[in-house]
Amino acid sequence: MSVFKSFIMGGFECADHINRSGNRINLLKETAHDARVAEDYANLTAIGIKVVREGICWSAVETSPYTFDFTEVGNRIQAAEKEGIQIIWDLCHFGYPDGIYPTHPHFCRRFEALCGAFAGFHKLVAAQELLVVPINEISFLSWHSGDVRGTVPFAVNCGFDIKYHLCKAAISGIEVLKQADPDCRILLVEPLIMIHPRPEDDAEMVRGISDHQFQAMDIIAGRMCPELGGKEEYLDILGFNYYWNSQWEHGTGTLPWPDTEFKRTLLSKMLQTAYLRYNRPVFLSETGHFGEGREQWIDEVTNECLKALDMGVNLLGMCIYPITDRPDWDDVSNYHDCGVWDLDGHKNRIPHQPSLLTIARCAEAIATTLAKNTADEFYSEATFINKLVVEMENVKTAD
Repeated sequence: MSVFKSFIMGGFECADHINRSGNRINLLKETAHDARVAEDYANLTAIGIKVVREGICWSAVETSPYTFDFTEVGNRIQAAEKEGIQIIWDLCHFGYPDGIYPTHPHFCRRFEALCGAFAGFHKLVAAQELLVVPINEISFLSWHSGDVRGTVPFAVNCGFDIKYHLCKAAISGIEVLKQADPDCRILLVEPLIMIHPRPEDDAEMVRGISDHQFQAMDIIAGRMCPELGGKEEYLDILGFNYYWNSQWEHGTGTLPWPDTEFKRTLLSKMLQTAYLRYNRPVFLSETGHFGEGREQWIDEVTNECLKALDMGVNLLGMCIYPITDRPDWDDVSNYHDCGVWDLDGHKNRIPHQPSLLTIARCAEAIATTLAKNTADEFYSEATFINKLVVEMENVKTAD
């Protein structure tokens, strides 16, 4: 029996870091998800999606060092319980409070305090079990902040140092979370990538670089840098994020998508590799596309998930991310047309019909592949979606 209430999930963009211009962003507020959470959750339950990825926005909830205000987070918890939504919480989704960064002497203590405070708060106000991602995409964040000056501390040639300190914080944070709530579930989320060698490359060397994607999980498991105290038991459920630009040729650039030349490694094979490496339940924690390719991407990824299930991968779900449109980190006036719901100038939610139709087909396909004890539940999700799409088509015809 899966820990998740639905196989198809939805993620809400919650990045709250300082961007390349030195400005703090908060995409939770930019997309008005904080104000429209009841509407957003109702939209999801109407199409059978019962699991969401959310972020608490560390930079917002820690109002001063070691002082926390989870009022807004509590509003989302209440809305979720009203709609029967299950939440996966990111505690750090790229942003930190002003004045600290992973290599700062106080970073670990501040993160431990956040973990303890949030676990205690959640235990008091939420009926559902705590599902928590301590630090989202350590591998990406360490590269973005430590190699290409994308966010604090705007460094170069420091990626592994940042990764080491983020893993140190994650390990100590997991320990605090488990002390505060022994029943909480720990989810680790990392990018899933593939770097392809060119004919002139040393293929073994390129494969080694590609395997760097697993360093953060290996450290948290104690397989690397054992002095940090990592343990295999900290690998509970593993999430992997996969997008169109997750495969590239070494020294060249992203492989084109759609892949008409069949150069890409199949996502099902990549998921199998990750699963066999750790032998832990996995889920596709982020996936999605933008513009006209959105529905085609969802269809392709779903087919790969079905293949992975047939290959014996203990795959628990796929999260469409973001489920509502999001702006660019460095230009919040520029939206990406990447959601199942687009946003107009007033942040109204506009359903993207091709994506909804595709999700309906995908939900039915998933239902026939999953074990019988879960298939009935997921089939009802597909029925909800088909009902919604028919209603939308009727409205369109009437117009």
